Amino acid sequence: MTDSLVYLIAGLCLLLAVVLPQALSSLAISAPMVLVGIGLLIGLLPLSGEFALDPIQDEKVILHVTELTVLVALMGVGLALDRPLRPRELRTWGHWSATWRLLVIAMPLTIGAIALLGWQVAGLAPAAALLLGAALSPTDPVLASDVQVGGPMLAEELEELEEGLADEDSDTGERLDEVRFALTSEAGLNDGLAFPFVYLAILVAAGGFGLAEAGEWLGWYLAGKIAIGVAVGVGAGWLLGKIAFRSSRPSLRLAEQGEPLLALAALLASYGAAELVGGYGFLAVFTCAMAMRASERKHDYHRSMHEVIERLERLLTLAVLLFLGIATTRGLLGDLTWTGALVGVAVIFVIRPLAGLLSLSIRLRHKDRPGGLDVGDRLAVAFFGVRGVGSLYYLAYAAGEAEFEELPWLWSTVGFTIVLSVLVHGITAKPALDRVDRRRGAQGPGLAERRRAAER
Repeated sequence: MTDSLVYLIAGLCLLLAVVLPQALSSLAISAPMVLVGIGLLIGLLPLSGEFALDPIQDEKVILHVTELTVLVALMGVGLALDRPLRPRELRTWGHWSATWRLLVIAMPLTIGAIALLGWQVAGLAPAAALLLGAALSPTDPVLASDVQVGGPMLAEELEELEEGLADEDSDTGERLDEVRFALTSEAGLNDGLAFPFVYLAILVAAGGFGLAEAGEWLGWYLAGKIAIGVAVGVGAGWLLGKIAFRSSRPSLRLAEQGEPLLALAALLASYGAAELVGGYGFLAVFTCAMAMRASERKHDYHRSMHEVIERLERLLTLAVLLFLGIATTRGLLGDLTWTGALVGVAVIFVIRPLAGLLSLSIRLRHKDRPGGLDVGDRLAVAFFGVRGVGSLYYLAYAAGEAEFEELPWLWSTVGFTIVLSVLVHGITAKPALDRVDRRRGAQGPGLAERRRAAER
């Protein structure tokens, strides 16, 4: 393929990335679906052998591109979440009730079910089965934009939000968009929380997993690295927020200058610092974004930073989806078996929905609405566990740390599951969430509905 053709295809695809969100706003078709479809068609062209996109040979490229894409998405998610989480106020923890249950109950159940299916049905070694479960367990902050919250709210909207959260019986509180919040906050946290289980697969693959290794995993990989990642992220976000909003030097008060590139600087700095001291960088980036947001929650500067991150995320997502589509028709599914396809179908239609529904059906907050979600909300949250870029990153990361004999099969199965998720969730997202909005709208338009109406 000539350089001129590369530029032509890149330009046309970038144009599509710009116009697709608006063009598809009224259709039950998502932009990721279209971009993957374009990639599938490009992969059928008579391209040169250098464009084969072998996931094993190009492991490092996949690792770094997907890593950056997930990091940018995590920063965007952290800035977009309007609901406060104040460690010293137990009431605010309750407003994240659905998120905690998706993380503490649904995610381990998903990992265990996928690993068991891979081990008993697909005949994988225990280490490979664990890796499959860990890679496919997190929901994706990159490809789930159709089921997530929008950008930061305006000051007036935030005031109404906080009033609704303060009064659980108010109409405002009843109309909060629990579905999108639960899916967004879950995606922001579970990408980092899947890492301990990836390391567990790596330790098992190394052989001899005994009491000493179990203690190391529990103490360091499950507890220590999570704590360090969160601490670094909160510290970095607090410091950068203090400088940007309240520095004694006007030249450092970036919020007044409206310089949105602070978000990118915070992303890179928090991730690098956390990884340097041994913590989970994904968690550091998300918590850094949340801490920056909390430093001055109602400032319009957050919207400026979010817009920059959103544009960068769109460009990176474009590249990943195109190459995923190209790879799919150029050999990525070459090692897919019926058992691999069964795993993918089970993850999308059975395992995640059942695990999510079980976790959200535990009655904790309201006698009629477990966790603040009614039956329709719970079904929507449980179903829309989008699989995506994070799964590719974890698989590439583990492949560079240990030997997995089933690696070609794992790549084919994970690739198939992601493409299936893009198609299924892309088709169903708009009609399903429109139905959720209509049910909530019967009580009067809530904050999210009014914002989307204003944007239209």
